[in-house]
Amino acid sequence: MSPEKNVVLIGMMGVGKSTVGRNLSIALKKDFFDSDKEIELNCGASISWIFDVEGEAGFRRRESEAIAKICLGENIVLATGGGAVVSEGNRRILSDFGCVVFLSGSVELILSRTEHDKSRPLLQGSDRAGTISRLLSERTPYYSGLADLTLDVADLGTEKTVNNIIDFIER
Repeated sequence: MSPEKNVVLIGMMGVGKSTVGRNLSIALKKDFFDSDKEIELNCGASISWIFDVEGEAGFRRRESEAIAKICLGENIVLATGGGAVVSEGNRRILSDFGCVVFLSGSVELILSRTEHDKSRPLLQGSDRAGTISRLLSERTPYYSGLADLTLDVADLGTEKTVNNIIDFIER
């Protein structure tokens, strides 16, 4: 895997894709993009607002557009939204774009990291653990099938995760 290749971070919400992505982009001297932040910038509205007004289907359409646009670039680290991999078109684009790294975590880890976060529309119901478990079950086959590298972030921390990705890319 060439160090010049783009890097894509996939995984559930709360596993640290944005934090790892920012740190990785600095270490690799690449530009960092977060697809959710790009959507918010392009729309001038929060993800929660987009979900409220356009529903999940409208958000997913915007997400696919943002990913396609970002993936026209070079020298990039991209942190995707947790559900981006559900779209076959997104999976194809991301796979062609660069080295795909699946940051995985348990239901308990994701629950603890998103416990006080009110900005995640899919977690606004009363059974957050059940929702996370269901989403993880639905999405893990996509994450695993797309990944060039899988890292369980539970015991790694940001620095070790970044170093593991760099080691993999430089091999």
